[in-house]
Amino acid sequence: MGPRKQGKLGVAVVQRVHDPDPQANLQSALGAIAEAARAGAELIAFPETWLPGYPAWLDVCPSMSLWDHGPTKAVYRRFHEHSITVPGPETERIARAASDGDTTVVMGAVERVDGGAGHGTLYNVLLTFGADGTLVNHHRKLMPTFTERLVWGLGDARGVRTVTAGHTRIGGLICWEHWMPLARQALHEAAEQIHVAAWPQVKEMNLIASRHYAFEGRCFVLCAGGLMRADSLPPELTPDPSLVAGPDSWVLRGGSCIIGPDGSFIVEPVYERADILFAELDLGRIAEEAMALDVTGHYSRPDCFRLLRMPTDSDERGATSDE
Repeated sequence: MGPRKQGKLGVAVVQRVHDPDPQANLQSALGAIAEAARAGAELIAFPETWLPGYPAWLDVCPSMSLWDHGPTKAVYRRFHEHSITVPGPETERIARAASDGDTTVVMGAVERVDGGAGHGTLYNVLLTFGADGTLVNHHRKLMPTFTERLVWGLGDARGVRTVTAGHTRIGGLICWEHWMPLARQALHEAAEQIHVAAWPQVKEMNLIASRHYAFEGRCFVLCAGGLMRADSLPPELTPDPSLVAGPDSWVLRGGSCIIGPDGSFIVEPVYERADILFAELDLGRIAEEAMALDVTGHYSRPDCFRLLRMPTDSDERGATSDE
C-alpha cells in the first residue's frame, strides 16, 4: 500500500488462522499489526473474539449442551482462564503495538471480569485502541446469540458510539448486532465514516448484513472474519461428523472483505486463506453517496420518527466519550 497520502486513509483487515495457544495467538496479532502498520495502514481491524478465539465448539460439538457434562465443564474452564482482563497484560501489548505503529487497532476479544461480585463473567467485546495506545472505546456485545448465551453475559450500550482517529469517525458492531436496527441507527447518528463489522466468519447472510450496513449508513465497512480448522477445537469434545468432515476441515472460513459506501466491494471476500486485506479509502465518496440516501439527514424524517438514546451511567471502563 505504501506511504500515507493526504486525503486518503489506509486500512487493513487481518484474517489469520486461529492458534489454540493464547500466547501464540496474541503474538500472531502483534505481528500482523506491525506488518500492516509498515504497509501504511492507519486503521487495522480483527475478527470477533480473536483473543483467545471464537468458541466454535458451541456450534459443531453437540455434547457441549448436555447438563452436567464433565468435558464441557473442562473446556469452559480453560476458555475462562484464557480470556483477557481489560485492562490487562494482553491489552497493554496491543496498545503498545498500536502506538509503535502509529495506527488505530480494533480488536475482538473475550473479556473476563475479575474481582467484585461473582466468579468472573465473560463478555464478547470490541476494543478500539488509538494511535497513541489509549483504549478509546470498549464495547460489550449487547446480546449473545443463541448458544453464546451459555458462555458470556449481556453487554450494554456504552460502547455503541463512534471515536475519532485522526480526522475519521470509527465505530463497530459485533456479529448479530448488525440485525439490531436501533443499534445501527445509533452509529449512523454518530456520524460514523468507517465501520468495523466483526464476525466469527463471514457467511452469506453475514455478508449481506455487512453490505446492507454500508449502503444504509453511507460508510465504509471493514468486514473481519476468522479462520479456524477443526484440529483447533477442544480435544475433549467430539464434533458432529455431518458438520465437520475431519481435522483439516474449516470450521471458520474467513470471508473478510472491504466494502464501499454504496455497498460494493473494494476488496472482495477472501475465504480459506490467511491474508491481510489492504485498501486506501477516499472518504469523499461518503458525500457522493449521501446525495441519494442519508438516513440521518434528508432521508431521516425526524418529524415522524426519532431515536431516543437511554441515559447511561458514566463509563466505568475508562474509555473517553466522543459523542
